Amino acid sequence: MLPRKPKPEENPLMTKTGGTYLPPHKLRALQKSITDKSSEPYQRLTWEALKKSLNGLVNKVNTTNIKEIVIELFNENLVRGKGLLIRSIMTAQAQSVPFTNVYAALVAVINTKFPDIGELLLNRLILQFKRSYLRNQKAVCLATVMFFGHLTNQMVVEEILCFEILSLLLEKVSDDSVEGSIALLKEVGARLQDSNPRIMHQLFDRLRNLLQEGELDIRVKYMIEVLFAIRRDKFKDYPMFAEGLDLVDEEDQLTHLKELTDKVSGETILNVFKFDPNYEENEPKYQG
Repeated sequence: MLPRKPKPEENPLMTKTGGTYLPPHKLRALQKSITDKSSEPYQRLTWEALKKSLNGLVNKVNTTNIKEIVIELFNENLVRGKGLLIRSIMTAQAQSVPFTNVYAALVAVINTKFPDIGELLLNRLILQFKRSYLRNQKAVCLATVMFFGHLTNQMVVEEILCFEILSLLLEKVSDDSVEGSIALLKEVGARLQDSNPRIMHQLFDRLRNLLQEGELDIRVKYMIEVLFAIRRDKFKDYPMFAEGLDLVDEEDQLTHLKELTDKVSGETILNVFKFDPNYEENEPKYQG
């Protein structure tokens, strides 16, 4: 019996997605070994380093270091890596919903310099909301509406999107849909009350009718009553901005107009490495 030939060692940079984890020391060693910066291995290596850096920065952002994190992010190639950045932000927010206001503040600052990043994030969130709503994925749906609420507070997106979501959630009523509307109203109620009190009055009339109809679970009814109390207190415990997160001057704000009926694309191809035959020519443009 002939001995088996050992399998050739696979180059981790040449996988289809370039998704193999490489320890930092191995990345540095590979980088030193590649001299041709226009080659595919070098570009994959740079892509992996960019992905690792963006993910690390997003995961460590908080209210005390957000300004420093923004500066570090602006030193990265956010044009080439915008799909990676948005994926990191959406993943981090879904895993740490109580810190949604921090991620929204981060997006608000990035949006002033790279409005296409803000718009693509909104497109992906719209698609995520629609999918989770249709599939009854409560946790994903709740996290997404919370993100919309804080992005509205930060003036990244116009209020009309939140009003549309609230209208949808209170149209075909279930315990979960009402809970989602309550979560959104808590976070964005102060801004919506200020911008359009008439529509807010209609929404709370709808909630009052739901209380009287008696079809909801007693837990959800209690949540509605708590929301009415929050509104009577003028949302004082749910301000538009937490301390340290009002970072964008009004004249620098760029607000996107988005609606649930918009036909949008998530451009997921931007999450995947793509060889650039003109890499050395294009890279200075991206960094500029």
